[in-house]
Amino acid sequence: MTTILSGNLLVSVARILDMILSLYLYVLIAAVIVSWVNADPWNPIVRTVRQLTNPVLYRVRKAFPFLAAGGVDFSPIAVVAIVYFLQNFLVNSILDYGLRLKHL
Repeated sequence: MTTILSGNLLVSVARILDMILSLYLYVLIAAVIVSWVNADPWNPIVRTVRQLTNPVLYRVRKAFPFLAAGGVDFSPIAVVAIVYFLQNFLVNSILDYGLRLKHL
């Protein structure tokens, strides 16, 4: 009985984590689009998008300075790759483990 509950908990955590990561991808795409256009920096949506993405992008730029060299910033592409990795490795691993626990 506890394995079923543990399995259901892990499956739920994996699905919620997948939804959060997918939502973050959309926010990241919005940040890229905002950076291309001359958006009002005082707009609440623009501010929220930047508050959600700038800390992660800053850390990636600091860790890999060559991504932002030459006037073109490739750090959003690196973050997208990291999110996809997390979805395909971490989320799928948690989901698989949860499903195996359910069927024990």
